[in-house]
Amino acid sequence: MFVIAHPDDESMFFSPTINYFTSTACNLHILCFSTGNADGMGSIRDQELHRACAVLKVPLQQLKILDHPNLQIITFDNYGVSGHCNHRDVHRGVLKFLQTNSGRNVKAWELVSLNIFRKYCGPVDIWLSILSAKRHPSKVIIINKQPWKSFKAMAQHLSQWVWFRKLFVLFSSYTYVNTLDRINPESNELL
Repeated sequence: MFVIAHPDDESMFFSPTINYFTSTACNLHILCFSTGNADGMGSIRDQELHRACAVLKVPLQQLKILDHPNLQIITFDNYGVSGHCNHRDVHRGVLKFLQTNSGRNVKAWELVSLNIFRKYCGPVDIWLSILSAKRHPSKVIIINKQPWKSFKAMAQHLSQWVWFRKLFVLFSSYTYVNTLDRINPESNELL
């Protein structure tokens, strides 16, 4: 299950991992904590997420979008790729779930945030991620074998598909590779 803050996170950040899991016929689910209604475009962004999931081959019945007024912000790491408060809150929410359900043997992984150089070095980060993982064997590297799907999925988010997001998807390392690290609820404290 992918836990994201709002529509377009699946395309901008997690598409290498989603593509990998769908190519292996994994039973994939996406839980989105809001419609992204900050600009009054929630219903449009809801439809865009459905279209992006179709491109990414995520069964639409396995997509759940919460739109509860008290859950507008709640799986990124603790920095949330860009420091976005919603992404950081998703991490804290998943961490709290793990800590309060420790007896259930639930495993969770977080997308590792990258420094500014690695974040925008595009496919070059594939090699940097592999080298980094050799020093940190707990990390898992997932390479996107179909990066064009990231572009196509993000293009379904027409309300968000502005020039700087087009550049982001083109140059972002998250289009080409994801580095995942297992969340250890005992070693993480809620802030």
